[in-house]
Amino acid sequence: MPKEQGRKLVAQNRKARYDYHIDDTVEAGLVLVGTEVKSLRAGRATLVDGFAEITNGEAFLHGVHIPEYTQGTWTNHEPRRVRKMLLNRHEIDKLESRVNERGYTLIPISLYFKDGRAKVELALARGKKTYDKRHALAAKQANREKQQALGRQLKGMD
Repeated sequence: MPKEQGRKLVAQNRKARYDYHIDDTVEAGLVLVGTEVKSLRAGRATLVDGFAEITNGEAFLHGVHIPEYTQGTWTNHEPRRVRKMLLNRHEIDKLESRVNERGYTLIPISLYFKDGRAKVELALARGKKTYDKRHALAAKQANREKQQALGRQLKGMD
């Protein structure tokens, strides 16, 4: 059987870009058990409530829901268990120093397979205020209207 190539997206946290200002992203490996991998390969995971934490020089992923594997037996995994992430010491130290600053947090942006290995993309993010969210929506709407007007002008409908 040929080795798996490329990137296969399993889950994405789209709401994170709405709720947070994302400053930096980093890719980390995940330590998983067998039924978690099978459940992920079936495309089942939720990142909405997830966050990462650095404890004793190790990075852990909390709150990510990987449902139990349907064909699993008594060896099935706990759906919301804490999972260890694989990062270099330099990356862990850099992230820990930034998280200790006021207002920064580590959130998972996407969960995917890269060349057959489970990876999570973490974002170093700062929470947005309500008015920032409204401002972002207004800017997005204005840009959409501008593009529509430009399209109508190019088609000669205006």
